[in-house]
Amino acid sequence: MGETGEYRVYKRRWFGLCQLVLLNVVVSWDWLTFSAVSTSAAEYFNTTEGTINWLSTAFLFAFVVISPLTIWTLNRGVKPAIITASVLTLVGNWIRYAGSRAAGGHFGVVMFGQILIGLAQPFVLAAPTRYSDLWFTEKGRISATAIASLANPFGGALGQLIGPFWATSAPQIPNMVLYTAIISTIATLPSIFIPSHPPTPPTPSSLAPKTPLSTTLPHLLRNPSFYLILIPFATYVAFFNAFSSLINQILYPYGFSETEAGICGALLIFVGLAFAAVLSPVLDRTKPKPYLLVIKLFCPLIAAAYVAFIFAPPTRSEAAPYVIAAVLGAASFALVPVALEFLVDVTYPTSPEVGSTICWAAGQLLGGVFIIIMNALKEPGGSTGDGQTTEGWKPPGSMWKALIFEAVVAVAVLPAPLLLGWKRTTTGKGEG
Repeated sequence: MGETGEYRVYKRRWFGLCQLVLLNVVVSWDWLTFSAVSTSAAEYFNTTEGTINWLSTAFLFAFVVISPLTIWTLNRGVKPAIITASVLTLVGNWIRYAGSRAAGGHFGVVMFGQILIGLAQPFVLAAPTRYSDLWFTEKGRISATAIASLANPFGGALGQLIGPFWATSAPQIPNMVLYTAIISTIATLPSIFIPSHPPTPPTPSSLAPKTPLSTTLPHLLRNPSFYLILIPFATYVAFFNAFSSLINQILYPYGFSETEAGICGALLIFVGLAFAAVLSPVLDRTKPKPYLLVIKLFCPLIAAAYVAFIFAPPTRSEAAPYVIAAVLGAASFALVPVALEFLVDVTYPTSPEVGSTICWAAGQLLGGVFIIIMNALKEPGGSTGDGQTTEGWKPPGSMWKALIFEAVVAVAVLPAPLLLGWKRTTTGKGEG
């Protein structure tokens, strides 16, 4: 425990951080519940994979709708946001289960539950920068933001990996939803016990007055650096969301099974988590913070990975998709906490939750739009899957055009982060 006069950090901060981690895990797991088993889910609900995609898309759009309320709630405190997310997640999960357990499956009820969980996500996904600013010193903020923020895709990885084992056939879909609801319920219950704020602040900057909400947006709109972060952050988050949602449909037409697609999605996230777990503590101890170096190094790597993935599915070998997904995950996960902390710096004295919520909301909005566009670019016809290889680059149902679209846009936004200059605002975060 560190102390600087009246400023100190408390061990209880880890309890709140752990709860943020749990909620981000289950919310993301809920989001991708059906993605890795889209073929079986479509069969169970007697619909198409395109309709199943709307479970992911509606979830992302719900984030955008509730974002203004998220900013207002987080401005009042982190605990109200966590409680709100917990209630929505709890109710949404059991509504989904009721819809899936109904005779033949009631897709509309499942969609309603999915939207409720989507409304919960921004309250916990946009909270890490606010929480780390409230409870941690400069020496731990990148790591705290990384742990809580990256727990979200970790939950998605669990959904991608575990879902295909729980639902190996269409009739097992309700059981998969039930197991997910039970886990989500357990994760939400500790929320009522977290402390709302530390007894004393960790650093002087935690007490520094932030710009009132009424003047925050004009302040952001006049800040060029905000746009240069917003554009790549939103775009790469959007493509990460779309890629995670559609990974089964990207690989399945080339002879990959749902389980192999789930492993690819899990590798994307687990490798990224492992890399971020190593990098974030190193960055926390580096002075001055190498924000720009990391951003300008990993943004081109992300764009290159999307270009390379165009050529991965036609190899019909697990090696290429798995390796490229791992590289994409490592670069993406390294970028997220650094970009968010750099955003806090360049938008000071704006409250941390404002810029991060806008960036996340833009990413979710674009993610939903990209899923719709990529689904529309799918080749007509079905696919064989389960190892029955089809020949050529464009088998029926393939998404090769969607992968090209992904790569072109990823490269097109690359100049924005490369234009970022080292013009950091003095925030006083070095104290403590």
